[in-house]
Amino acid sequence: MPFSRTPVAAALVSLLALGVPALTAPTAAALPAHPAAAARPFAPDSTATVTVTGEGSASAPPDLAVVGAGVEASAKTSQSALDAQNKAAAALLAAVRAQGVADRDIRTESISLDAVYDHTGGTARLTGYQATQSFSVKVREVTKVGAVVQAVTDATGDAGRIGFVAFDVSDPAPLRAVAREAAHADAHAKAEQYARLSGRRLGRLVSLSEDASSSPRPAPSAADTPGAGLGGVPVAPGEIRATATVTAVYELDRAAGLSGSRVGSR
Repeated sequence: MPFSRTPVAAALVSLLALGVPALTAPTAAALPAHPAAAARPFAPDSTATVTVTGEGSASAPPDLAVVGAGVEASAKTSQSALDAQNKAAAALLAAVRAQGVADRDIRTESISLDAVYDHTGGTARLTGYQATQSFSVKVREVTKVGAVVQAVTDATGDAGRIGFVAFDVSDPAPLRAVAREAAHADAHAKAEQYARLSGRRLGRLVSLSEDASSSPRPAPSAADTPGAGLGGVPVAPGEIRATATVTAVYELDRAAGLSGSRVGSR
């Protein structure tokens, strides 16, 4: 009895006869379980930061001074110039020692003996010699600075020279520390202001670096200090100032009341 063939079966037989592979239906595993639910990446909130620069300074009265003093002598011969210079230098040293300056605070900075020429008329003519010696004298009592300067000029006469008077502090570390504290406080105050302006709270300190810290140096003086030049040349010690600059980076946290939801959360 001939088999009856349905149209689908007949078409399948015809495809097989032609060598065309039959098409199969997709399996359930190949179909997405929930095609409407697309995966969303988790993106946490980015951390905001603020970078600020803080500056600070601190001042203190000086507790010592360095006097640059010296002598200069000229003569027809080198030996005569050197002898005159030696005599003036010995008088200078005796004068500062008499003012209570210790030997450890007196240092020779330079000694020279040079020929002196007259270049009038385009020719060099030897006219004599010049001998000089310079000292740095550390005065540990600021009120004696004027007296020391006066003593040097009195002892050396026309041969005496005063190059400079520089006031300072014997230990600069505490002054620098106060300047750094002021710079840190300035940076923190600026960061708090920027956080407030941004509607956030100031978070933790991320990094802190010191950009510059200057050695204490004389600050301009508005008036003479009474007693600083007592019994001698009037001087104005003024103040010694140290400065510091820092750069700080702070995190900015979300302020209370703002949404803390993350991107993609439900």
